[in-house]
Amino acid sequence: MKEKNYREDELPDLDQQLESLPDESGYHDQKKKAEGKSRSRRTDGEPKKKAERSSLKNGQRRPKEAQAERSGASKKKEKQMTNKELTRVTYIFVTLFLVLMGYLVYFNVVKSKEVVNSTYNIRQDLLADRVLRGSITDKNGEVLAQTVTNDDGSETREYPEGEVFSHVVGYAAKGKSGLESSQNFNLLTSNAFFLEKLANEFKDQKNTGDTVVTTLDANLQNAAYNALGDNKGAVVVMEPSTGKILAMVSKPSFDPNNVSENWDALNNDENSSLLNRATLGQYTPGSTFKLVTTLAFMRQNPDYNNYSFECNGEFSQNGATIHCYNSTAHGEENLTDSVANSCNSSFSNIGLQLDKAEWRKTAKQMLFNSKLPGDVKYNESSFRLKTDAGDADTMMTAIGQGETQVSPYHMAMIVSAIANGGKLMKPYLVDKITNYAGTTVKKYMPESYKELMTSSEAAQLTEYMKAVVDYGTGAALSGASYTVAGKTGTAEVSEDGNTVHSWFVGFSNMDNPELAISVCVEDADTATITGVSVAKQVFDSYYNN
Repeated sequence: MKEKNYREDELPDLDQQLESLPDESGYHDQKKKAEGKSRSRRTDGEPKKKAERSSLKNGQRRPKEAQAERSGASKKKEKQMTNKELTRVTYIFVTLFLVLMGYLVYFNVVKSKEVVNSTYNIRQDLLADRVLRGSITDKNGEVLAQTVTNDDGSETREYPEGEVFSHVVGYAAKGKSGLESSQNFNLLTSNAFFLEKLANEFKDQKNTGDTVVTTLDANLQNAAYNALGDNKGAVVVMEPSTGKILAMVSKPSFDPNNVSENWDALNNDENSSLLNRATLGQYTPGSTFKLVTTLAFMRQNPDYNNYSFECNGEFSQNGATIHCYNSTAHGEENLTDSVANSCNSSFSNIGLQLDKAEWRKTAKQMLFNSKLPGDVKYNESSFRLKTDAGDADTMMTAIGQGETQVSPYHMAMIVSAIANGGKLMKPYLVDKITNYAGTTVKKYMPESYKELMTSSEAAQLTEYMKAVVDYGTGAALSGASYTVAGKTGTAEVSEDGNTVHSWFVGFSNMDNPELAISVCVEDADTATITGVSVAKQVFDSYYNN
């Protein structure tokens, strides 16, 4: 290192430099003071710490510990909130899953058949490409519908009975109706022997579809069809103990063999030939509804056996007058006589005594304003009497006039329940499905639907209906080789009363009921045809042939 040489006059003033140096003794004094303060602070802190420890004994916390505790509590609360949210989300997903599973079960049990048979389901077209449509037969094997393969390979759907079964069997051209629609999937399913189906696949030939064996009786169907003659109307015949539909006729009819050619004319027909009046028709029930009115009266009046009324041919109340048929005066009547004579005056009196809310309840139990059991398309029947209705509407409703509407199909169910001790069996049209060779694939069994009334109520109504045939308005059915219980009805459907629908509902062989029948003849000329005369021809066909 190069040393610096100073001249004498440049030498630093050492005295001044010494004076500028810090006073070491003062430095040490300051240091001692600082150390003293530090000791003083430590000494002063001891009582504070003791105080803090004393406060801890009393359940208090140091600020830092309290803050940490509050922070931990906050985190714990946040965690609990998160757990609750997760629980809610879990419940939501579980609920959605259960709803989905429930709908899948509902779809498979209730809706799948409807979807499969829908005309919009293209799967049916695929089945028709591989399967020759199966046949439909009556319960004894008589062919009602079949597919014939022509020489050129084309197929023709044939209906050997023509118009007789047109509504119940339906058609398979221009869409589908009746059994052709509801049984479409079965008709296009082949349960032929698998080796035969395999051979047909190799030969590029169609397999033959299954056969639908119905509950219909061709003899009864023809009897009902012929009994209606050229009149509009409908007939339904059921087996009360099983619910089997033995006959279902609607007129006017049509020929299902010619639906394609006559499609436009059928759709524009003012007589609505395509309409199945048996299930879709809505008619004023007339005096057949008195069975429901009678049941309501029995339920509201335990002493109904003591009912008495003096009929002079008409009944007036608050300016409204109801006449008996032809203004016939029936004299003194009890409830049995009132039903047997179909006395409008007596039933007007009965209707005014009924609690309307309870009456509506009874009508509901008889399936008015309700869905009907069975697989056929139908219109609901309606009972529209309000609880605040006036006397005129009440009296009209009691005798089966007014706004009440019903189908022959529904009335057949009501008398079937009466015949079966109050229990309604579910109506059905298909007895079994077989393959084309006759081997049973599926057998349908009777099912109980519900109890419409007690057995004692059914027995009492049967006695009233027996009186109708014994000496009342249904006497034309008495004296036959079979017994009948029933109820007649004449529903006025024009203001002048000249246009009427003629009804009969009832059942045969009262000791062991075999046939329950519902007949409605539209715009009937009662001098030549009535519901009773139609029913008699059906019963005669069954018991005498």
